[in-house]
Amino acid sequence: MTVPRLPALFWLLALTNLFVGGMVGLERTLVPLLANDVFHLATSGAALAFIASFGIAKAFGNLAVGALADRQGRLAVLRAGWLLAWPVPLVLLLAQNWTAVILVNILLGLQQALTWSMTVNMMIDAAGPGQRGLATGLNELAGYLGVSVMAFVTGLLVAPLGLRPPLALGFLLALLGTVLAFISVETGRSATHPSAPIRIFALVTWQHRSLSSAVLLGFTTNLKDGAVWGLLPLMLVSRGFALPQVAAVAGTYTLVWALSQAVFGPLSDRVGRRTLTGGGVLLQGLTLWSLSLAGTLPLAFLAAALLGMGTGMAYPTLMAWVADVSDPEWRATALGIYRFWRDTGYAVGALGAGVIAAAVGATAALGWTAFGVVFLALTAWLRSAPRPVANLG
Repeated sequence: MTVPRLPALFWLLALTNLFVGGMVGLERTLVPLLANDVFHLATSGAALAFIASFGIAKAFGNLAVGALADRQGRLAVLRAGWLLAWPVPLVLLLAQNWTAVILVNILLGLQQALTWSMTVNMMIDAAGPGQRGLATGLNELAGYLGVSVMAFVTGLLVAPLGLRPPLALGFLLALLGTVLAFISVETGRSATHPSAPIRIFALVTWQHRSLSSAVLLGFTTNLKDGAVWGLLPLMLVSRGFALPQVAAVAGTYTLVWALSQAVFGPLSDRVGRRTLTGGGVLLQGLTLWSLSLAGTLPLAFLAAALLGMGTGMAYPTLMAWVADVSDPEWRATALGIYRFWRDTGYAVGALGAGVIAAAVGATAALGWTAFGVVFLALTAWLRSAPRPVANLG
């Protein structure tokens, strides 16, 4: 596949999103283990509250910044987001109680909403209408490559350094991201006739069959990821896997997720969005069930890789789907609403899986999550429809 010529700004934004993802990867392996080993939390539900706080903050941040970007432009929002990154590693290094971790995850969720939302909107702007799948695929590739690499690197550093010192890498990520944001330029223009956000919210959430199906599939994907983020490290440790092995399995999931998006995003420009998204979310449910049963390291790696591939099929394609159906005047608002519901899935998945895990254990919680993912994937796919452009009139 030949990658078309794209402006230098497009690639600068992709690099920026590598560091955006790295801020999340910083926590991916370490914070669930901090909950268990440092703060000695008694229940999975209490431990997973940090993911819920992150997901809720990111979701509501997405809802706000989409409309703000349509009115004020993308670049100012991106720069503000990177300024929010600086306190995150400091608080994680110094936190003396779990409440501080939860509060800083609210800040991290807002930081991710501002930065990741703007890089994807700006890359869609720069790529043009015929390459939205390519833009979202490469944006998500960069972001989740950052998640995967940082999750893996911090996991490897635990043995020689301990749980907290690797978190200092967050300062380097914040520096690099801030510099790139301040040398970027604006890609969008302020809406000449701003649409009412409440009308767009209703359209995207339930009135338009195609948009609302994309919302449900995105919500389901992150519901699964919230459960995996919080419970997978704990489940693998309980089965006797060493911390570097746990980091490698978690890193495999996010690495395959990252890399496969560079294939499936552009592929959706050619074959359409619906089959890739529905099939991808269904694959996530089936492989999550397999991962919950994996008792050996090779099986865990295989299941994690397939789980990542299913996520990669759906993640960039869903955003391109929403962009296809949205008018350019309110596209950032529509994408913000989609990302609001998608990232609400983090909180629902983390809290729901935490409650189930407290009652029946992490393995059963992941199994029940897998069942829910399959059910919701089939429901969304069956009610989805061809994609007429949404009309507010």
